[in-house]
Amino acid sequence: MSWATGTSLLVGGFLASAVRVGTPLLLAATGEMLTERAGVINLGVEGAMLGGALASALGAMSFGVWGGVILGMVAGMCIALVFGAFVVIAKVDQIICGTAITLGVVGLTGTAYRQTFGAAGPGLSIPTFASLPVPALHDLPVLGPALFTQPLLTYFAFLAIPVTWWMLFRTHWGLSVRATGESSEAARAAGIRTRGLQLFVTVIGGGFAGLAGATLVLAQVGTFAERMTAGRGFIAIAIVVLGRWHPVGVLIASLLFGVATALQFLFQALGLAVPYQLFLMLPYVLALVALAGAVGRVRAPAGLGK
Repeated sequence: MSWATGTSLLVGGFLASAVRVGTPLLLAATGEMLTERAGVINLGVEGAMLGGALASALGAMSFGVWGGVILGMVAGMCIALVFGAFVVIAKVDQIICGTAITLGVVGLTGTAYRQTFGAAGPGLSIPTFASLPVPALHDLPVLGPALFTQPLLTYFAFLAIPVTWWMLFRTHWGLSVRATGESSEAARAAGIRTRGLQLFVTVIGGGFAGLAGATLVLAQVGTFAERMTAGRGFIAIAIVVLGRWHPVGVLIASLLFGVATALQFLFQALGLAVPYQLFLMLPYVLALVALAGAVGRVRAPAGLGK
């Protein structure tokens, strides 16, 4: 094998890993972006991802991978519905409620997992999505393995970006969402039913988060473990800020975090004489640096969190 061929395979494999691990972040961030565009910040996205992950694992074991996908989305939507009922209808503080939802789901999924599989938590055998090469395109050098030899859920995540952009910026519904996020009072004066719209968009965002958790289980690790989302929901919120509440920006930021996560795997594989915990910090350090650099340079929807 020539040096050029070996380098191409290495880079292609690295990019493929970055895209794959970035897919759950992209899905969760896309849903959170829609929610925040309507003026609601959902810190419960981490809990929705975790609930979706457990539900997808149980569903896949009983009904196959598509059953796992459906149950994962339903779980995320149910968790988001509970959050939305409190913050949109009962007007509970969004930050406190989102945090409480996440902590509650962490405890609930842990208890359900131990009750179902025992305290020892044996390794689960869960069916997963195989890679689906796109004819002709998957043979392209470097980009072929990275973009066109991925599980089906990755293609869905990328397809959701132009669809979301079109819905937000080219439809009356999207205009209503953006107007509600800027000023719910003005939107109500214009005849928009803001509470129903915010609740609906919040549930849709929860569905994306549940699908992100399902992707983590069914297209990556093939098992479930307690707290396996490991803060990815909070990183998704950071991605929304870094992406300036725009679908294309969210896509770029998600891929950036995917690269950071893939780098930690690469560094660990190189066997460097450095504690592996330092490599595990990479995505979270990147989140802090990105948010610090974004402060004062981006403008959130004016009604966000109010």
